[in-house]
Amino acid sequence: MTRLLRTSISLALLSVAIPLRAGNRPLAVTDSQTPAVWTNDDLEKLHDVPGLISIVGQIDEEGPAPESEPRPYVETQDPEWYAQQAANLQDELESRQAQLSDYLQAIEDARNLRDTTGGINFAEGAIAITLEDGIDLLEWRVEETRAAFDDLEDLARRNGIPPGTLRGQ
Repeated sequence: MTRLLRTSISLALLSVAIPLRAGNRPLAVTDSQTPAVWTNDDLEKLHDVPGLISIVGQIDEEGPAPESEPRPYVETQDPEWYAQQAANLQDELESRQAQLSDYLQAIEDARNLRDTTGGINFAEGAIAITLEDGIDLLEWRVEETRAAFDDLEDLARRNGIPPGTLRGQ
């Protein structure tokens, strides 16, 4: 029982002493009326003491100048890339024009009841139900390829690529 009484009294004294001791310490608040002005010399002194302040954005003047890194490859600045893209689009355009021509010839042969040598591959996908829809679809594909080629020419012009590069000159 005396043990319980001693523990209770010790805790009571301790709980009273902690706030009193904290109240005796000086406050770390600075006078808000007087602004602090820091100079470069003051900042240099702080560098000697680790962990007080960190300064972001200073350039080490004593170190070697950074070497210029090689510029990354940008395909839209490469004339060879434009020539390759133009060749691909030209091949695609010729292929689509040939498809349209073959389709029109097959329709004409069927209308005249001639013996057809070719045919229309309906398994190719996106072939229309009517003949006119098929013609419209193939013409749209040709125009889509021409528009892609025109877009490539515009991009080349904006990036300073000579026009002959797209024509393989």
